[in-house]
Amino acid sequence: MDGVTNALGPLFLLILLGAALGRLRQPSDDFWVQLEKVIYFLLFPAMLVATLANANVGEVPVVRLAIALLGGMLAFAGLLWAAQRRLGLEPAAFTSVFQGALRFNTYVGVAGAAALHGSAGATVAAVAVALMVPVVNVLCVASFIAAGTLGPSSLAKSLAALVRNPLILACLTGIALNLTGIGLPGWSGSAVELLGRAALPLGLVAVGVALRPQALLRLDRGVWVSNLVKLMLMPALVFGLALLLGLDAVSRDVALLFAALPTATSAYILARQLGGDAELMAALITGQTLLAMATLPLWLHLAGS
Repeated sequence: MDGVTNALGPLFLLILLGAALGRLRQPSDDFWVQLEKVIYFLLFPAMLVATLANANVGEVPVVRLAIALLGGMLAFAGLLWAAQRRLGLEPAAFTSVFQGALRFNTYVGVAGAAALHGSAGATVAAVAVALMVPVVNVLCVASFIAAGTLGPSSLAKSLAALVRNPLILACLTGIALNLTGIGLPGWSGSAVELLGRAALPLGLVAVGVALRPQALLRLDRGVWVSNLVKLMLMPALVFGLALLLGLDAVSRDVALLFAALPTATSAYILARQLGGDAELMAALITGQTLLAMATLPLWLHLAGS
């Protein structure tokens, strides 16, 4: 337990630092908005490309990892849709519950995997991102379409944004460079790697800045359902699948980590732009991020990390 706590503790401190800076509005609100764009469009993609381009992906059990992670995600996507009427939620609120249950914070996931297992963990995490990001984005956009909160123009913009998603493009670029044997030749490797190193610490601080403590006052049925799925049921299912599939210790830990992650802060922007319940989304992001500081170490301790 001490090993897990020591690995994840510094990550949570950076998130809390961001929360304090956001609360104090330092340096400014606009500064953090612009920095988050730099992280999302430049630094984090650079980290994914640097990791995937030169990694020995052949050592990662990609098919079994995909079954564990995507199996859990698709199972709960289906269960939530089947239970939609019984939950008694408005369409906009349901889309936020859906996002809260399925989306995951990639910054915390990759940083946690690297802290636990070094470069091997970072490689498996990059593969997990490549597998999960396209699927979760398609599922969440589909939830807005099915809920009827989108107009035709918003649908076109959403599909265009999905195709241009920088994380998806970075994963495809890194995998292509790896499979072709090109890698990142010469100085390009060091330059891209240097850019990528800035992504995780700045990304974690940005996660904290995005938290909205006042949103914690909302504790309705949607909050309980989404938190239960994301922090308890999803990791339980994925952990069971990982054991059943015989994943190695590193892949098992990373699969469990990604299944137990709090939802992504970007979900708030999507909810606001596509007609979801933005206030409910803010409550889910803040609550799950804070709760995960306790639940993530417990799950990883259970896995024997």
